[in-house]
Amino acid sequence: MRMSAPSPDVVVIGSGAGGGPLVRQLAELGLNVLLLERGSAVPREADNWNVGKVFKERKYSPFEIWKDRAGKNFRPSSWYNIGGSTKFFGTVMMRLRASDFEAVEHAEGLSPAWPFSYEELEPYYGEAEHLFGIHGDPSLDPWEPPRSEQLPYSAVGSEPYVARIEERLRAKGLHPFPLPVAVDLHPGGKCVRCGTCDGFPCAVGGKNDAETRCIEPALETGRVTLWAGAFVRRLLVADDGRTINAVEVEHQGNIKTVSAGIFVLSAGAVNSALILMRSATGSFPDGLANSTDIVGRHYMTHNLTTMMAVSTRENPTKFQKTLAFNDFYDGEPGYPFPMGNVQTLGKLQSGMLVAGAKYLPQTIARALTKRSFDILIMSEDLPKAENRVMLRDGNVHISVQPNNLKCHARLNKRVKRILHDIGFPLVLTKTLPVNFTAAQCGTVRMGLDPQHSALDPYCRSWDHPNLFVVDASFMPTSAATNPSLTIAAQALRVAQHIARVEFGIEKASHGRVRGRRLS
Repeated sequence: MRMSAPSPDVVVIGSGAGGGPLVRQLAELGLNVLLLERGSAVPREADNWNVGKVFKERKYSPFEIWKDRAGKNFRPSSWYNIGGSTKFFGTVMMRLRASDFEAVEHAEGLSPAWPFSYEELEPYYGEAEHLFGIHGDPSLDPWEPPRSEQLPYSAVGSEPYVARIEERLRAKGLHPFPLPVAVDLHPGGKCVRCGTCDGFPCAVGGKNDAETRCIEPALETGRVTLWAGAFVRRLLVADDGRTINAVEVEHQGNIKTVSAGIFVLSAGAVNSALILMRSATGSFPDGLANSTDIVGRHYMTHNLTTMMAVSTRENPTKFQKTLAFNDFYDGEPGYPFPMGNVQTLGKLQSGMLVAGAKYLPQTIARALTKRSFDILIMSEDLPKAENRVMLRDGNVHISVQPNNLKCHARLNKRVKRILHDIGFPLVLTKTLPVNFTAAQCGTVRMGLDPQHSALDPYCRSWDHPNLFVVDASFMPTSAATNPSLTIAAQALRVAQHIARVEFGIEKASHGRVRGRRLS
């Protein structure tokens, strides 16, 4: 059954790191928003913190099958729920380095410049840090870019075991600093510093994700309508061939058509590209916003390796995600190419290892994780046009050839040596496969040249003036830090641009709204 629905000012598709902040900002600026979310709310329940349910059974992840470059089936790391992947992220929200916005030569190729500088995004970084209630102390990181204001909350602090490792790292001449994390740990907050944060949904609402910090407050304004369980089939184009005049949605057993003045895709780098492809017309046979064959291309994640540094001493730490260092981010003496970031993981548990290695005995996994210090090595994945998302006969294909591996291997070797030197005789490593999709980005890139980008610097489609794409797909490069804060900062920047340019509403520097307010 086909139905039409009332027209809001803006339709936003997706409620994660991009859609969440954008929806809240638009609502607080007085605009009426319809939010379409493919999934529903993740229930707060005991299973949230059950390792077997989350990692082995993957209770909260949809059962999807995609195909890799060789045509082999794989199950992606994807989540469809209110708050998107932020419900499961490790809470790290870190700024890109200033150099990440510039063209940087890597050992295996060029990381191109962004269409604006770090200085342009800097005020919005500050807004996003306050929006997500981030804890940290960036003054301890010599590679932290300049900032106009400090984080809203002080660092959460490391537990004694990790604090001792920090001292050893400093003795080696390194510069460890507190990870900036989005948790509700201030007095009266809900965070309990549990061992089930990184990769888990929070059973008590102590994780500052896009649902708790953006969607729930946005709904309280009375200007946001949320359709959960809404699958977007396609965007519909007006007779002029350029203007998006409606979105076609499967919701509550019906196919509904919703019109609006502005449409924003925030469905994630893969699914935003897929929606554009499914919306192909005679004028845009390869998909909307794709007149120059950009959509789906330049797919990136990160080059990622996890390390378990094992000693004879047990590690009683619960909340381990508190430490990082960037000493090799831009290279090292004798090696002028960027290498990447090093940060702690959430404390690994035996069930996590068994879930990923079915022949590993539980007793061995338990012995290892009781004595392990767990870290993540992150290097940049360079944007290559041949690395892409495709839709073939209704099947999702992720065709990726790994790149920039030399610097990643060098960083792994360097860190492994450091871990040996500070008292860990056994270091186990696992490099994550290229079809690990949790850090997906880059498929609808922004730029200054319509021939080489799909979006302008405000994430507006060059082809469709009332269409914006605001999620990790806009990123021209992946950098070597967690992307959530950058996505949120750009979402706030775009939301204020939409309100100002399309509706004549200006956000004052002190946070109040100037100009026309909408009922």
